[in-house]
Amino acid sequence: MFSRTRLCIDVLAAFASAAILVVTLVEPRWFELLFEAAPDDGDGGLESLIAALALIAATAFFLRRGLREWRRRPAIAAPEA
Repeated sequence: MFSRTRLCIDVLAAFASAAILVVTLVEPRWFELLFEAAPDDGDGGLESLIAALALIAATAFFLRRGLREWRRRPAIAAPEA
């Protein structure tokens, strides 16, 4: 059954993960700045790679789920003349 709430959540989650992916590509060290940890001595490469892969997967997952929900929406009947 179609759920407008679920569709909105999927779209917002896909948008959020895509936005964080862009932030990761622009500022690779955001993860280190946020968690105050530098497993690769401040380079940011390892965290960027992990975050980018996870965010790409999350964006694809939520987009696919949202599209599936969109396709389930009920057809709107044309008004009778």
